[in-house]
Formats: sequence, C-alpha cells, structure tokens
Amino acid sequence: MAGSRKLGRASDHRKAMLRAMVTYLLENGRIETTVYRAKEVRSMAEKMITLGKDSSLHCKRQVFSYITKETVAKKLMDEIAPQYAERNGGYTRITKIGPRRGDAAEMAVIELV
Repeated sequence: MAGSRKLGRASDHRKAMLRAMVTYLLENGRIETTVYRAKEVRSMAEKMITLGKDSSLHCKRQVFSYITKETVAKKLMDEIAPQYAERNGGYTRITKIGPRRGDAAEMAVIELV
C-alpha cells in the first residue's frame, strides 16, 4: 500500500477512504483535506497516473480495480495520463492553507499540476 500513516482508521476503512479520495481527486482535479491525508493521497494518485500512462492490459486492470468509478478510470486513461506523458513524476501539488477552525488540524489543498 502507500505509506505507513494509519490516519486513525482501521486498515479496511483507511484503504476505502484513500480509494475514494484518489477517485475524487482524479474526477475534480483538487481536494481540500488534512496535510497527512493529502500526502497519502498523493502517493496513490501518482501511482495511478503512472499506471494510466502504460497501455498494457495488466496496468488497465490495476487502475480499474483501484479507482471506484469506471468513468473516472476511463478519464484517467484517455485524458489525464496523456497530459503527463513527458513527465516522470510530480503530477500533484500540495499547498498548505492553515489550520481548520474546529480542531486546528493543519489543512492542505492537493491538486493535479
């Protein structure tokens, strides 16, 4: 899996949350979340984009098994991955935006470059 951050969740809940966040990031282009979640999402999103750049059947099946919406997986293969064909990584940017009002958790915006 991605990193070693547990994010205060059980493993199955954590994996489902990361899959949903990566899907939402690829669908909309940006997410506002905590810094630690953004770092985990960045790791998996970059892996998915790298897999999307490869046109082999194995890579396509890996992407379709991780991304929760079929339309987003197709968008990754057809639109997003070709944009980064010349790039060797660094597909996302994390920008810190300050503490959250309720619990002062450090917030960040993660977006596709």
